[in-house]
Amino acid sequence: MTSTMRIERLEPSARVKGRVLAFLEDGSCLKITEQELLDFGLSAGLELDDQTLEALKSRAAGSRARADAAALIGRRAMSRADLEKKLREKGASAADSRYAAEWLEAIGALNDGEYAGLLVRHLADLGYGPARWKEELRRHGIPRELWDEAVEQAGDNDARIRCFLAAKLRGREPDEKEKRRLCNALARRGYSWGEIRAAWDGRLEEEEW
Repeated sequence: MTSTMRIERLEPSARVKGRVLAFLEDGSCLKITEQELLDFGLSAGLELDDQTLEALKSRAAGSRARADAAALIGRRAMSRADLEKKLREKGASAADSRYAAEWLEAIGALNDGEYAGLLVRHLADLGYGPARWKEELRRHGIPRELWDEAVEQAGDNDARIRCFLAAKLRGREPDEKEKRRLCNALARRGYSWGEIRAAWDGRLEEEEW
């Protein structure tokens, strides 16, 4: 036997424009869009059968995920993986999170390639090197095939290393202990030993010249 659920009342949301609150007889509340209100022909007192109610809940969940996704990406840039994770944390299903991310990609609001370049340039501006960039790209779930193009946008590592050394030394010549400490600090920031050695040697050549 098919059961039904009656809509007790419908009210526009006081917080979100275009959202309608559908209060059901079991005490629950569905947050739907005005379009869903029209598409399902909803009105106070309407009896919804199980199939219609489930379809409405599914549409509402998808709409909510898209609205949350748009709000999140509007506040700050992020990767698709991070966006989907945040949507799931807000209660969206994996499928609705995926569809919301695909919708944003389709309208050009979400782009992992652009975000990867932005992330690498930001880290480079802070003085970090390639190993740190790749660690962050991995942490944010950026696909591996997008890394190389992002890394190419970062510019000259040698100049960044020399800038770091110049700021630390202020014209002094370090002893071996301080040199090791500075080299270790650069390695922790994500530069390879080859890059560090080349920049250090280049700095010495300039001073000799």
